[in-house]
Amino acid sequence: MSSVALFTWSYKTMKQPIPVADGTYEYAILLGAKVESDGRPSLTLQYRLKEAIKYLKSYPHVNVIVSGGKGLDEPISEAEAMYTFLVESGIEEYRIIREEQATSTYENLLYSKKLLPTNTKNVTLITSDFHCARAKILANKLDLEVDIVASKTPKIVEQKLHIREQFALIKTLILGK
Repeated sequence: MSSVALFTWSYKTMKQPIPVADGTYEYAILLGAKVESDGRPSLTLQYRLKEAIKYLKSYPHVNVIVSGGKGLDEPISEAEAMYTFLVESGIEEYRIIREEQATSTYENLLYSKKLLPTNTKNVTLITSDFHCARAKILANKLDLEVDIVASKTPKIVEQKLHIREQFALIKTLILGK
């Protein structure tokens, strides 16, 4: 497959419609993103968190796994930053499960799946709009059926993240994760 064909495929894949979450599933997985050096969620993560808060307040029966480890340049794990943000925003602590080992989208889903009750196959993913297609592909590879809450991508990083995501999709196609 040529590089032009791969980029065309990745672009079209990112533009496909996604199943929008409606509160049907009992568990959601909130995928992490960078934490700033002062411990604040990055702008991209803040957008995800704001969508998560709206969703969790609309569907109080839904529990959420916040998934993301601690990068070398992060003072705390992404999961810890998300947990704190959600609690400070009024989400009950007992509804939040932390997964603090993941360093990639594949690991977010793999490790989060282990925290779900046995035989749970349906979950809601909460992530950025540019990230939905790959997150869904990886979840399906792990035998998870998903619907999605998609946050907007901050305009300041939109082009960079969309291009990076196209490369990540191609990697997923080739390597399977």
